[in-house]
Amino acid sequence: MKYIFSINEPNERFLAITMKIDIAKNTEFIELQLPSWRPGRYELGNFAKNIKAFEVFDSEGNPVVFSKSAKDCWRLKNANGLLTVKYKYFAAQLDAGACWLDRDQLYVNPIHCCMYVAGRENESCEVVLEIPNDWKIASGLKQSEKNVLYAENYEQLVDSPFIASPNLNHASYVLNGVTFNIWIQGICNPDWPKVISDFEEFTKVQLETMKEFPAKDFHFLIQVLPFPFYHGVEHLNSTVLAIGPGYNFMKPDLYNDLIGVASHELFHCWNVKSIRPIEMLPYNYTRENYSQSGFIYEGVTTYYGDLFLGRSGFFSFQQMLTEFSVRLQKHADNPGRYNYSVTESSFDTWLDGYVPGVPGRKVSIYDEGCLIALLLDFMIRSSTQSKKSLDQVMQLLYFDFGKKGKGYTSTDYKEIAEFVSGRSFDTFFAEHIFKASSLISLIGEVVSLAGIKIVQTPAVIAHEKLLGFRTDIKGLGNVVSAVFPGSPAHKSGLLKDDEIIAVNGTKVESNLLDLVNFSSDEKIEFTLFSNRKLCSLKMEKDTNQYYCKYSLESELELTASQVEFRHQWIKR
Repeated sequence: MKYIFSINEPNERFLAITMKIDIAKNTEFIELQLPSWRPGRYELGNFAKNIKAFEVFDSEGNPVVFSKSAKDCWRLKNANGLLTVKYKYFAAQLDAGACWLDRDQLYVNPIHCCMYVAGRENESCEVVLEIPNDWKIASGLKQSEKNVLYAENYEQLVDSPFIASPNLNHASYVLNGVTFNIWIQGICNPDWPKVISDFEEFTKVQLETMKEFPAKDFHFLIQVLPFPFYHGVEHLNSTVLAIGPGYNFMKPDLYNDLIGVASHELFHCWNVKSIRPIEMLPYNYTRENYSQSGFIYEGVTTYYGDLFLGRSGFFSFQQMLTEFSVRLQKHADNPGRYNYSVTESSFDTWLDGYVPGVPGRKVSIYDEGCLIALLLDFMIRSSTQSKKSLDQVMQLLYFDFGKKGKGYTSTDYKEIAEFVSGRSFDTFFAEHIFKASSLISLIGEVVSLAGIKIVQTPAVIAHEKLLGFRTDIKGLGNVVSAVFPGSPAHKSGLLKDDEIIAVNGTKVESNLLDLVNFSSDEKIEFTLFSNRKLCSLKMEKDTNQYYCKYSLESELELTASQVEFRHQWIKR
């Protein structure tokens, strides 16, 4: 299979793609399939909506008749010999998982725009880039000659994004015989010695933990954008990281985000690119690949992404706890933990996994899965006097499943955890993984093993703390963004998206907090627009506090056993 990429229309963002396909004689029909989704984003992408000017020619240059058999599948009848397929792809999404074309670069995630002949996915693929001679190419694919990339099969092709640009900056480091490349596209001023050192340190910790690397080399493709942004997408021997704004590249907040997402995506090389749930081995690119194991492939990766930065010394102990506290806070703020288990939420990522969705319906496989991984890790350590941990679980998953090309199930994961720990996890999985529940109490109990405590403090904002609702400023209005179930706000009938315009008859401008604080009455009257209708309601305070802040913090005095547990956990 041969793909030719041309950039004749950068101003219009249309990438011209030509496919060369050799079809055996007497073939009744072939189907050209474009994927419906991309691994790493568990929702349908419908990439075919970006294609126009599709046409097919035979070896003599004559048009070949075709029809669509599905939204992203083209059927060619009685087409024999060398076919030329031409189409244009609208490359106008600059993030870590899509395609972008402008005067400065060509950035392609091939799964968005490269079709395949159904049944011929195992054939080798050649990619020819018709780009200026002074442009460089960043990709995990091999370059057989200048501006020509080679993939062993279709899966490797669509798992290998590339950036072509005259402005690419490059550095590398070598660990355990593996070359790790850092490519930066975009305007920024990286402190290269620091960047290389920090990347090298978290990579070293990951290699020490997992014993070997799944690929022969690796490429960090970093898109630096001129506006605030944060995104990362995993691939077997590469990752694309999109971060911004570039003028803050080395400032602590943005730089910490960069190192955090880089650590997360690197660990995905093992966890989900090699260690894959059985439902995704092999990938079916034409439909949803439903799985209940998101708490493993995303949750465990989220946990380890931050833990590795603690082990490498990039994060202080408290900085690492702060990252886990963010997950704990999201768990506490989400009433969906009482409605949907993490396995149900994993299955439904294909439905609404990347949008807020119906209030209180589901949980995040990232946040919930991270906390579950922390709990499982600590429980294994507790059962084995820290001789074993979740590290060994992931090692066994890699060597017994990932490296052998076997898909795992959540039952496999549980059984390996039980084997490593020598104890049963029946209750834990039944009550907290396959059932909707709050994890706060259990986390408080388990993290005490390392001299860590959960600190709960009241919300600062009066209407959050006393009445149980949150607002966002939209334009000049205070719009309700969340209502906590069972709170005074909930009981009064307040709805998400209601706009509050007065409290006890006084107009709300930027003073909602002050007006609620000022009221000493047990009942407070709110005037609002609900679905553009003017109405009023009263909220009666109760004795509860809502939207409390939760954080993980170190105990001031540690026992000898807590010191040792913590040392074995952090490895320093």
